[in-house]
Amino acid sequence: MSIQDDARIVKPFLAAVSSVISTMAMIQVTPGKPFIKRDTTANGDVTGIISMSGARNGTISVTFTEPCVLAIVSSMLGEEITEMGQDIRDAVGEITNMISGQARKGLAEIGMTFEGGIPTVIMGTNHTITHISKEPILAIPFGTEHGDFTVEVSLE
Repeated sequence: MSIQDDARIVKPFLAAVSSVISTMAMIQVTPGKPFIKRDTTANGDVTGIISMSGARNGTISVTFTEPCVLAIVSSMLGEEITEMGQDIRDAVGEITNMISGQARKGLAEIGMTFEGGIPTVIMGTNHTITHISKEPILAIPFGTEHGDFTVEVSLE
C-alpha cells in the first residue's frame, strides 16, 4: 500500500467502524491517528481477523482491549457480560464481519472491489496477528469511554 492508497483506504474504515459500533452498541468511537504497524503483537485481548480478495488480497483485523469489548458486547446483547467467553468470541466475529462488509462497500465506491472471507477470532493477552500480505500494516486506533480498539488493514 502506498501513502496515497492509505488516505483513500482509511476513510471507508473510519465510516464503517463508526457506523457499526454506534448502531450495534450505541457507543461513540473516536478515531486516532493512523500509523504503520511494524510488529505482529495485538494491541488488545481479542482479535477478529478476516481475509479479503479481489482488487488486491489481504486481511483486516479488529482488536479490542478487554474492558472495551465487554462494554460493547454487553450493550449489544442488553445484558452485562463480565467474562471473555463464547459470547465475546461470537460478537467479535460478527463485528469484524460487519465492519469488513461496510468498509468493502466504501472501497467499492472508489473502484476497489473485494470479497470477504469468514472471520476468525483469536483470544488471549499478547496474542499475535498474522496478515497474509507482506505489505505494511495500516493501523487505525479508536477510543471509547470504555477502552480502546484497533483496526488493522494489510493489502497487497
